[in-house]
Amino acid sequence: MGSTPFPKRFLWGASMSAHQVEGGNHNQWSVWELENARSLATQAEYQYGDLDNWKDIEKDAKNPENYVSGKTADHYKRYKEDIAIAKKLNMNALRFSVEWSRIEPREGAWDVEAIAHYKNYVQELTKQDIEPVLTLFHFTLPIWFAERGGFEKRSNVRYFLRFAEKILAELGGDITYVITINEPEVYAAESYLEGRWPPMIQNKLKFLTVLSNLAHAHNRTARMIHQSSRRYKVSIAKNSNYIYSGDTARLSVVSAHVMQYFQDDYFLRKVRRYCDFLGVNYYFSQRVYGYRIHNPEQRVSDLGWDMSPADLEHTLERLTEKYKLPIIVTENGVADASDEKRQWWMTHTVAALGRALTAGVDVRGYLHWSLLDNFEWDKGKWPRFGLVEVNYDTMERIIRPSGRRYGAMIKKVRN
Repeated sequence: MGSTPFPKRFLWGASMSAHQVEGGNHNQWSVWELENARSLATQAEYQYGDLDNWKDIEKDAKNPENYVSGKTADHYKRYKEDIAIAKKLNMNALRFSVEWSRIEPREGAWDVEAIAHYKNYVQELTKQDIEPVLTLFHFTLPIWFAERGGFEKRSNVRYFLRFAEKILAELGGDITYVITINEPEVYAAESYLEGRWPPMIQNKLKFLTVLSNLAHAHNRTARMIHQSSRRYKVSIAKNSNYIYSGDTARLSVVSAHVMQYFQDDYFLRKVRRYCDFLGVNYYFSQRVYGYRIHNPEQRVSDLGWDMSPADLEHTLERLTEKYKLPIIVTENGVADASDEKRQWWMTHTVAALGRALTAGVDVRGYLHWSLLDNFEWDKGKWPRFGLVEVNYDTMERIIRPSGRRYGAMIKKVRN
């Protein structure tokens, strides 16, 4: 790529979350899957029947087993193999989450074997010279915590704080980067506004309450972590879209501005003082006409999401101008089972990162979603985000051409 704007210590890697790849978890999500798999399969054609790739996904989408995580990618047992793949692809960073329900399966009871597992996991990363990026909450909760009301109650935040303190005490020696909460608005909206995720509540007040409590949880956790050591770099992973008006009509311009505020700033203003950097998850833009979203959709992913990787530049520039914090792109990827679009996506994404850096944005890392094919929450196993294909029957790993391309891009930029 010639002279590169990427600094030598730039983090190049991938992201995963425990429930989506580990297999064998028992938490509020795994219970919900078993209760709802049949209804999700029945609703599949209504939900996804208008996708261009419906014929390719129909069999899986209509199968209740698709919606039960089960072994998923069996990463809990095969993590050394998967970390070796990350190393082979020239990555120097990997974002992962610690599954709270494994660490504290019953209130106040720590599981020594689970703690030892995650210690070994982090040690394997450091042995391979891969920077661990730790996530504490990625949508899954211990059953006992969910039964207490989860993040609906401000008083429950103390349990999350205790969990975070335990994890840092056990793993912290090899950790620098900590993500407290992944996509707080997505979790709150899907679970308490849209009612699609457990506990399937549709209540605006509860949605706002949960969002406020997640901000409170981040702030308290960040304070606790910084009090233990200033070397830790703490943030959230904030889902962010670039929202823009499709014309110059005042309604379009104002609508886009208001939507962007609620997309990013409503929550970030609550936590900015307790973030050492901004973790940014970017998947798509939204073009506004009047007060409605009408995207170009010239290219779409397997999920029907409009693909605008170049707009990552605008997202990063806006967040830098607004919050003046370093940025790590903590998720960015595309559902593409045929692997026909991912290389194009990555090429335009890396170019956008380069332009942002040249424009003065302090971007310190890029973590592609995902290293492995994973369990995509209420959609199950058919969306394929992995740089590495996983055969869910045999658990065989096959590096996709896009994965090899990403590894080659990293090598070229770093040299």
